[in-house]
Amino acid sequence: MPPDIRSAGKLVVGTDATYAPSEFLDTDGKTVIGFDVEIFDAVAAKLGLATEWRPAKFTDIIPGVQSTKYDVGVSSFAATKERMQTVTVVSYYSDGTRWAQRPGDTIDPGDACGRKLAVQVGTVSLDDVEARAKKCAKTGKPPIAILQYQAQADATAAVVSDKADAMIADATVTAYAVKQSGGRLAFAGGEYDTALYAYVLPKDQTAFAAAIEAAVERIIADGTYRKILTTWGVEAGAITGPAVNPS
Repeated sequence: MPPDIRSAGKLVVGTDATYAPSEFLDTDGKTVIGFDVEIFDAVAAKLGLATEWRPAKFTDIIPGVQSTKYDVGVSSFAATKERMQTVTVVSYYSDGTRWAQRPGDTIDPGDACGRKLAVQVGTVSLDDVEARAKKCAKTGKPPIAILQYQAQADATAAVVSDKADAMIADATVTAYAVKQSGGRLAFAGGEYDTALYAYVLPKDQTAFAAAIEAAVERIIADGTYRKILTTWGVEAGAITGPAVNPS
C-alpha cells in the first residue's frame, strides 16, 4: 500500500455520479450511492481503509488518477487495452451494452443510420456509436447524429424529451433507466459486447493493484460481493475472479 494512503487511512475516489445504478447521487444531492460504491467500500474495508467519494466528470477521472488528485477511479470503467496503456486496472464485474428508445419506436441497433443517438462522452458507448456512424458514411446511408452529454442522466433524458431517438449505455444502466422511466422508455435490441469493469490506478501502482485484487477475491469468497449485487438486482454481471490488467 502506498505510504501516503496508509497514513491517511482512506482512499480518495473519483467517480461520475450520474450513472445509476452503478454510482449516482442520493436524494440529498450529495451522498454517492450505487452497487459500484458498495462493492468498493467493501473492498476498501478489507484493506482497513475508509473511502472519500468525489464526484467528477467521467472524462476527468483518469487524468485525476494520473495526477494523484484521486487515489483510484471507480466509475464503471471498461477494462480496455487503450486504458491499460496509461493506467493499471483491476477487474471486478462484467456488463454489456444496450439501447433504449421511446415506447412504440422501432430502432434497429444493427442499422441506426439516419437516427439521433444520445451517449455519454468518453465512454465505450461513444466509441460504439462513432464506429456505426463511419459505417453509415462508408455505405452512403443517412448519417447518424451523435448527441454527446457529460452526464449519462442527460443522455437518457434526451430520449424521454424526444431530442434523441435512442440512448446507448451499459446494459445495467439502460435496464435501470427503463425501469425508472415510468413507461417512457423501452429496450431497443438486446445486450451485446460484454466487457469487464475495472478500478483505475496510476500506472506504476501494480503492487497496490494486487492488494485490491486480493481484497476483491476476499469479498467474493465471504459472500459480501454476491449479496451487494443481488440487493441491487445486478448479479448477472458477477465474476468469479478479479485480475490486474486482464488480457
